Amino acid sequence: MLPAWLETELQTVPEIAVFSTADELVAGLTHLHDLHPDLTSLRRIGTSRLGDPLLCLTIGSTGPDALVFGLPHPNEPIGGLTALHLAARVCADETLRERLGHRWHIVACIDPDGLRLNEGWLKGPFTREHYARNFYRPAGDEQIEWTFPLDYKTAYFDQVLPETTALMRLIDQVRPRLMCSLHNTEVGGAYYYLSRPEPELHGVLQEIPERLGLSLDRGEPESPSMERFADGIFRMPDIETLYDYYVEHDDPLPEKFGGNSSHSYARPYGTLTLLSELPHWDDARVSDASPTTTTYAEVLREQAAGFRELVEWMEEILAATGDELTAGSAYVRASRYYARVMAPSPDAIEKRATDAGAQRPATVAELASLRDSVHMFRLRYAGMLLRALDGEVAIGNATPAIREAQRRLAAQYDAWLAEAAEGASTVQIPIGSLVASQYAALAATAEYLTRAH
Repeated sequence: MLPAWLETELQTVPEIAVFSTADELVAGLTHLHDLHPDLTSLRRIGTSRLGDPLLCLTIGSTGPDALVFGLPHPNEPIGGLTALHLAARVCADETLRERLGHRWHIVACIDPDGLRLNEGWLKGPFTREHYARNFYRPAGDEQIEWTFPLDYKTAYFDQVLPETTALMRLIDQVRPRLMCSLHNTEVGGAYYYLSRPEPELHGVLQEIPERLGLSLDRGEPESPSMERFADGIFRMPDIETLYDYYVEHDDPLPEKFGGNSSHSYARPYGTLTLLSELPHWDDARVSDASPTTTTYAEVLREQAAGFRELVEWMEEILAATGDELTAGSAYVRASRYYARVMAPSPDAIEKRATDAGAQRPATVAELASLRDSVHMFRLRYAGMLLRALDGEVAIGNATPAIREAQRRLAAQYDAWLAEAAEGASTVQIPIGSLVASQYAALAATAEYLTRAH
């Protein structure tokens, strides 16, 4: 059972109809500072690549520091709302400030440039098709969460983004005891990453989403390299771990994969990092650990075939359009990146299917999560490539090759949308419930650290 104070905090999150834009998130932080000028300070910590100021609201003047930042991936807007709600509650309630016991540094949006490319779906309708057709996620070496410095064996990265530099300076200045990078996923259930095991905290984190009617995701982790602390709770990934795992399995990370993560950068300060993943659409099957009549190997091969088909389509479309695409297009850069990064995946997945342990029955959760990963990547990455082609036509670069590629990919994309809809077993989650779940996990972790110290 959740503690009474946390139950009360869950009730503070109102119904929320839509997500906030980059400008609305800045306005929200500014408004809180205007309401609480004696308690807060608002300062510019950096500048985005396209020139937007990056703002940080600090609440309080003493205590161990907590750093919270939203939109490390710009297609994940739940965290912006969570950051604003946290800031509002901590400003308004002195008892809560004392219970949580930190000085808070809150960045509602660290990637305004990328968020603007997702604003087509932020106000709804919240269907998977509308989301997919207006989706943008940067190439790996343009993602703020994965562009921290890296120097590990043969992996090296120093092309740090201005937004990442702003976070690095902030981490070095405040040396946070707690850091929360606010993420979300698309379909399935809720799950978490922690930078270290905290067994006393695990049960509360697991109970929060279920208390709100969300499923706890007991399906496949995002990578087979990830260590599971408990159901739905994993060790925070870093490039060093991923590097060693994939080299060990003869599947080295692709060139220009990106850099390291915020948690790796903060690790020397003893920071506990929490990352909460919440889906827009709940699929109750991801909590079902009962066996199916399909072997794990069979569903892995099915996943590999789906990924291979996607890669072949993307490679063919990109080859057919070639140098005719606008090099500066964010959609083109992202499409080329994901086609390259995904190319080795089918062979690696098929290799896992040959392991002796893969001959067991797959669980309902594994079956659902592996199958949906195919739908998710098709709709994400083929959708961005289609947006790239649509953009070329819109600016007048409607060459015969681009028009033909646009026609062919649009037809295939419609087929993939229909296939995803046919196999769907999902329910849209109210935005307020998503914010409440992420906010409660963050608050519970801060309170736990305060009690533990």
